[in-house]
Amino acid sequence: MGIVVQKYGGSSVADAAGVKRVAQRIIATKKAGHDVVVVVSAMGDTTDELIDLANEVTPLPPARELDMLLTAGERISMAVLAMAIQSLGFDARSFTGSQAGVITDAEHGRAKIIDVTPGRIVEALGEGAIAIVAGFQGVSQTTKDITTLGRGGSDTTAVALAVALKADVCEIYSDVDGIFTADPRIEPRARKVPRISYEETLEMAAQGAKILHLRCVEYARRYDMPIHVRSSFSDKEGTWVVKAEDVTEGDTMEAAIITGVAHDRSQAKITVVGVPDKVGEAAAIFRAVAEAQTNIDMIVQNVSAAATGRTDISFTLPRAEGQAAMAALSKLEGEVGYERLQYDDSVGKVSVVGAGMSTAPGITATFFAALADAGVNIEMISTSEIRVSVVVAESQVEAAVNAAHAAYNLGSDEIEAVVYGGTGR
Repeated sequence: MGIVVQKYGGSSVADAAGVKRVAQRIIATKKAGHDVVVVVSAMGDTTDELIDLANEVTPLPPARELDMLLTAGERISMAVLAMAIQSLGFDARSFTGSQAGVITDAEHGRAKIIDVTPGRIVEALGEGAIAIVAGFQGVSQTTKDITTLGRGGSDTTAVALAVALKADVCEIYSDVDGIFTADPRIEPRARKVPRISYEETLEMAAQGAKILHLRCVEYARRYDMPIHVRSSFSDKEGTWVVKAEDVTEGDTMEAAIITGVAHDRSQAKITVVGVPDKVGEAAAIFRAVAEAQTNIDMIVQNVSAAATGRTDISFTLPRAEGQAAMAALSKLEGEVGYERLQYDDSVGKVSVVGAGMSTAPGITATFFAALADAGVNIEMISTSEIRVSVVVAESQVEAAVNAAHAAYNLGSDEIEAVVYGGTGR
């Protein structure tokens, strides 16, 4: 049989018992005749603890040294997992990202994979060993420094290795049994989706669903690598992420129009109040935000007031980047001549996603009516061919998710979703 790449999240290897359980699953795959390559995240909350440690030492940890620190978490996981497998009588070898041939650019903290040259992995497989690779990390092609891929980057490591090794499948293990129609932590009647397209998964991930790392799905779509999302705590069939043509109407449980509801509580909103309504002002604002390395999501510009000739421009962005954007915009006050800045970090985003909505009238009306009935006020709206998103008060996110989920009849008669570990990764 062929190569199987398996990725285990932090909740799956949170402690020694979890490591031993994962080792048994890996060995079972090996006994079934597959060559096995495993990518691991840091154990439990190790990455968060390392970040806290760095921030206690200095409020501004140097990016290069922070990457060196954070990659220690995955190196611990790979070593102890290799030990557990060897204790059960099977050969296992651990490799850092650089040893596995993960080549990246030089952007510390959010490096992108340029190439994967898995010579040592191929050699280990050829000698009958199980290869254990530290996720989330690589080595810069230019500086030769250790880099990290950003939070959730182990997913991307796994898919990139699967593509480079021409694996049959990339299995992503977490603490839930697959991809559900909503986060089971706030919607207990969420249903598991048997198959979902790359495009729908991209939208769900981009809108805040803690399913898969966004870049991992992009990579899989580009190279047509099937992903099997499943739980390391059970043997149930999970969710297959595949090409759109491989998804049938039955796979989406007669809900071909709407696949699921995603939410994101990590958003903030900035409003630039009283911007002169003339050519070039919006460009100046967003150029400054871009130079602050800020990723913008939704944008709304009001119609200018006839009496003043001024308008308001609002946009959302990751909460972690809010202060950098505000600082950049403050420097523009004299140049642009806006009246003031408003910052709101108590907002959230709720989205409905489905490949069938572009040809189904009434989807948006149903969404908005459900929110209105639940008493949820909409602050901003954004749409694509397969997604409608709204910004609401953070305190109303859960009510909005539940209302939308019920409005599209996405719920199950029985509780299908079990959160085994607690983090979802």
